[in-house]
Amino acid sequence: MPLEPGHTLSHYRLLEKLGEGGMGVVWRALDASLDREVALKLLPDTLAADPAKLARLESEAKTIAALNHPHIVTLYSIEEADSRRFLTMELVSGRTLAELIPADGLPFEELMRIAVPVADAVSAAHRRGIVHRDLKPRNIMVDTEGRVKVLDFGLAQSPPPLAGKDVSDRTTRTFGGRTLSGTLAYMSPEQLQAEPTDPRSDVFSLGVVLYEMATGRRPFDAKSAAELITAILRDAPVPPTRLRTGLPGRMDRLIARCLEKDPRYRLQSAVDLGWELEQLQAEAHREKTRAVAVLPFVDLSREKDQDYLCDGLAEEILIALSKVEGLRVASRAASFRFRSREADVRETGRRLGVEALVHGSVRKAGERLRVAVELVNVADGFEIWTDVYDRGMEDVFAVQDEIARRVVKALGVSLSEAEHQKLGKPAAADVQAFDYYLQARKFFYLYSRKSMRFARELLERAIAIDPTYARAWSGLADCSAFLYLNAGRRAEDAGQADTASLRALELDPALAEAHASRGTALSLLGRHEEAERAFEAAIRLDPGLFEAHYFYARDAFARGELEKAILQYEAAMRVRPEDYQSPLLVGQIFEDLGRTAEAQAARRRGVRIAEEHLRLRPDDARALYMGANGLVALGETARGLEWADRALALDPEDAMLLYNIGCIKAMAGAEGDALDCLERSVRAGMRNRGWLEHDSNLDAVRSHPRFRALMQTLE
Repeated sequence: MPLEPGHTLSHYRLLEKLGEGGMGVVWRALDASLDREVALKLLPDTLAADPAKLARLESEAKTIAALNHPHIVTLYSIEEADSRRFLTMELVSGRTLAELIPADGLPFEELMRIAVPVADAVSAAHRRGIVHRDLKPRNIMVDTEGRVKVLDFGLAQSPPPLAGKDVSDRTTRTFGGRTLSGTLAYMSPEQLQAEPTDPRSDVFSLGVVLYEMATGRRPFDAKSAAELITAILRDAPVPPTRLRTGLPGRMDRLIARCLEKDPRYRLQSAVDLGWELEQLQAEAHREKTRAVAVLPFVDLSREKDQDYLCDGLAEEILIALSKVEGLRVASRAASFRFRSREADVRETGRRLGVEALVHGSVRKAGERLRVAVELVNVADGFEIWTDVYDRGMEDVFAVQDEIARRVVKALGVSLSEAEHQKLGKPAAADVQAFDYYLQARKFFYLYSRKSMRFARELLERAIAIDPTYARAWSGLADCSAFLYLNAGRRAEDAGQADTASLRALELDPALAEAHASRGTALSLLGRHEEAERAFEAAIRLDPGLFEAHYFYARDAFARGELEKAILQYEAAMRVRPEDYQSPLLVGQIFEDLGRTAEAQAARRRGVRIAEEHLRLRPDDARALYMGANGLVALGETARGLEWADRALALDPEDAMLLYNIGCIKAMAGAEGDALDCLERSVRAGMRNRGWLEHDSNLDAVRSHPRFRALMQTLE
């Protein structure tokens, strides 16, 4: 008996039929018990009568309901009334993407505004092991307030064949004796061939959707189902940029990677697609803002002992420029890789993705300072502006401020009143304290026990001169936290991290670095809820602070909160895409959760970045051992062990390095070597029991008597 408006199922009164498709009929209904309108989807009788299919549907529905994602339509319940099975879910008022795409495609900005949240939604499902299987414009809604919602997660695997006018847009078809679940025009080759589906099938479907959003037409089209299937299996679509001018060339490459016929060569999940879309969006943003990089300055002093000052001046100018709204500034980690004076300006700028470079030299003689600065146009290599500053060392803050303002002016960017004030704020109250701080920062970035102790001593000198120097206090906390974790787990180190981070916050509550340092210190003390609040505060103050995301992720991993760690590592990758650490570390977490495709994609990305980094810094032990871990995990064991041995030769007594080499050896099956390294690591001061407990790299040796004995020493 067909249903009519006004009919009641349980406590739901049907108001209006919204649509009909492969998964049944959708109604707008009033939930009388809660006095709210919902979408009510009546399931087909064939599905409701199949216990196995229904059980699978209910299992996936529970997972989707638990996601609570802002871009996934919320599923409220699965119910039965009057012998009818139905779902109730969030009612979205708006239009489907199919209704929104014009004949010539969406404007690029609108395309990205919709595509990024769609990829984010599908990524969240892929992380939980849910494959959509029927992604298409009709399953993507944009509500009346512009919010994007993806419909029908986990519900597209078992629909019955329905008749329809457009063979390409049927939710399922029987073809050649096979029942094909999905919508023909958006199906992946493996779906068409009735092979098992995984996240890569959704990536293919998203590639089709992106193509349609970009051009207004589908990449594969035909008059009959047979022709359409042949096109999907064999044909290469016309690149979108040939159909529509004004699209970035990267769009062609991105969509082509989604539409690879062989899943092995496709982007491996919507997580990968999300990363690529964010890079595409950032690239488009770069075209609208002036982009500049500050290279490390060259030391022209007679004694060649002012490299810390050169780096410090360049970094302070970089920090000042990054506070200007109309500028995009390459990160320190990216730009400081290019130290050679002979490096080609255009090639350096291209690799950094900027239009202008700031570089210069420093000559210090006694208390006199000569700073020569040049702003160069990357496109042609010609100077935009150049100047020389002959001043006393006491004027160093004024020099930094003048250089930053001249760069901003030369690039044609206007400053707000607030930005004027920020640029004029000196880095410290005393030049000598600032000098000690710069020296400390040089040693801090070496990340070894010896360098960290020396950095801490220099910071203590800076604070003795200027007790109000908040950044020095924050740096002191970070040094002490590192030494606590990697040099003996001494209570006094944790105590100093605690008091120094507190003092930094008292002096400058608006300093994001101070909140991040506080989060790290609280994590050491086991006050994890407070640590989380501190990291969140740092991120609110400066969403682009890499250290806040990175150390938040490491804290979450040490506590076994893997999903939270993933979110923060991914944020760290967005902030600093040139960093090799985050993708390699998140790759291990994906592996722990059984998400192999995402693990491999992340590790390949990390190894690729580490390789590029090592071409410029072949003696970077951390890049070597972290890259080695990724290589071994990817099956390139011999190459990974060669990298590991190179790292070990650089610093054979460093606790952190020994721990990581132990992990690599364990993964490679060299149990004896792994245990030797772990024991040496603990003797050298590595006392982080949480890592040893939760690190899946050590699974191969965890049951060994020597490992159990080692754990007892950490109790």
